[in-house]
Amino acid sequence: QVQLVESGGGLVQPGGSVRLSCAASGSISNIYNMAWYRQAPGKQRELVARIATASGSTYYIDSVKGRSTISRDNARNTVYLQMNSLRTEDTAAYYCTAEVVVTGTDYSRTFWGQGTQVTVSS
Repeated sequence: QVQLVESGGGLVQPGGSVRLSCAASGSISNIYNMAWYRQAPGKQRELVARIATASGSTYYIDSVKGRSTISRDNARNTVYLQMNSLRTEDTAAYYCTAEVVVTGTDYSRTFWGQGTQVTVSS
């Protein structure tokens, strides 16, 4: 029904930057929120940033505030996460989510992407 495809991960040196992208496609009537989660080895998955597609209101976890920006392109059903001043502790698999109203329904569901790896290492 709905597919989320992430891109932009890779190996980055400490202090570097990465821009993640996530495009949603399929039977989409509306998208309320899009977000990025991450999961490092041996740790729980955590919400990194979220954006409300209508208002643009954003949320960031404390550890990325001031060095990350989440943005969206509603026309392309795409969300971006720009992360700067990367640290080794940012190393994780990053997952995109979207709260979607599937065409023909009147309720929202959350869909997940397959994840993209970001490794911060010298």
